[in-house]
Amino acid sequence: MNKLLLLTTAIVALGAMPATVTLAQDKAIVIGTDVDAGTLDPRLTRDTTAYRTADLIYAGLVHLTAKLEAVPDLAESWESPDPQTYIFKLRSGLTFSDGSPLTADDVVFTYESVINPDFNAPDRALYSPISKIEAVDPQTVKFTLSAPYAPLLSYLDKGIVSKAAVEAGKDPATDPVGAGPMVLTAWNRGSDIVLKANPSYWGGAPEVTDVTVKIIGDNSARAQAFEAGDLDVIQSPLSPNDIERLKADTRFGNVITAGLGVTYINYNVKDPLLAEPGMRQAFSMLIDQNSIVNDIYQGVDEIASSIILPSSWAYSADIKQPTFSVEGAVAKFNELGWKDSDADGILDKDGKKLTVTLSTHSEDPNRVQSVELTQALMQSAGVDAQVQITDWPSFSTNYVQKGLHQIALLGWLNIVDPDRLLFGQLSTGGSTNWGGYSNPEVDKLLQEGRSSLDQAARATAYQKAATILASDLPYFIISDQGYQLFYKQPFPVEVQATPRGNFRGLIGMDE
Repeated sequence: MNKLLLLTTAIVALGAMPATVTLAQDKAIVIGTDVDAGTLDPRLTRDTTAYRTADLIYAGLVHLTAKLEAVPDLAESWESPDPQTYIFKLRSGLTFSDGSPLTADDVVFTYESVINPDFNAPDRALYSPISKIEAVDPQTVKFTLSAPYAPLLSYLDKGIVSKAAVEAGKDPATDPVGAGPMVLTAWNRGSDIVLKANPSYWGGAPEVTDVTVKIIGDNSARAQAFEAGDLDVIQSPLSPNDIERLKADTRFGNVITAGLGVTYINYNVKDPLLAEPGMRQAFSMLIDQNSIVNDIYQGVDEIASSIILPSSWAYSADIKQPTFSVEGAVAKFNELGWKDSDADGILDKDGKKLTVTLSTHSEDPNRVQSVELTQALMQSAGVDAQVQITDWPSFSTNYVQKGLHQIALLGWLNIVDPDRLLFGQLSTGGSTNWGGYSNPEVDKLLQEGRSSLDQAARATAYQKAATILASDLPYFIISDQGYQLFYKQPFPVEVQATPRGNFRGLIGMDE
């Protein structure tokens, strides 16, 4: 690549050509992010920082491009002789960053642990159709499925872990040995994660030699650090006023596009107050999507109408969740027996006040404002609404994931297939079904959606499930997220952004 070549900055849309930038000579970059990684074990990642950092340290059988196409990574090729069999051929001479060989045994070890219920991988449901993984020979891996599984290739970018390193006592969570384009050199908890180029990566060392992922929890503080030159890259989540200011600053390049995420309400249906769909419908009518999306988020996201992203091949505009109506919510509560019997402004039933707790995490001020707005609207409708705001680790790991919440404001990212947002989260007993939702008809439809190899049939199944979910409302989808990336000019490599927010396109690797 000619490092003196002047390239133009572009704002790209989903599926458009990658943004290009003026190139610089400095080959070290600092990426600002909102939360620290919980782990660097790719089998156990739960947060975006962990997922994106692990994607640099490790490599998967495949890599997903910005257009969500599976292309070869550690596997140079694959075939599917029948709908329930996939055979992957690994590249010859693969090694981990410590120089040890990477073979089919490591692939088997990685995926057998992921599908083992005792290992408790958070995304185990994505791999549950895998009934057997075999090392045919050191370079050949065979996956046998219990049923045809359409999304499989989209999920095989999971980083391969060194079996020998784990068996020797190394913990991939803190001392990772991967085969990706970067290696870990330091991890200062709550501060930064430091990486350097891996010369043994099969595709060659990336152009960027050093990456520091710096944790700055507050969105505006992160934007200010970027403007001051302390960071070279920042991306969603960002505060709307910061987005507008940075877009107008000619010092920076940007990528503004539709994202692959949603902001949503997670109802804990195991809570007696929220067990009845009618109650969830009433509460949902007190969520002012327009004010949240267009005032708090200032239009950087889009108002959602159902659980399927508008960019998805499964989307149908005919599926509609309840819409904002204080009067409609009060009428629904009244219909369910909640009335202001003692004229104190709070609805009650059988001598019990209608009290509920709304929760989210402190790192995102837009979510905090959204919860506070919803609290005020609920109070205006006669609900004694309380708010609980905690830091991300406490909120996610110690609260929501243990099913201790009532109404939680959250987000899902990396929705590369409808199955990714639906099966593990909303099928009975799903590994990320934190709200305890269970509906046999939805279970059946979600199974049909993942097991059919006909996209039209898959779309029909997901639309039927989404129609039920728009009434049952274990989730209320507030918005379909936009994605924003800002980077310094000049930048050391050509930026290739992906709406998943992964880092490979920032280090000179193809996305």
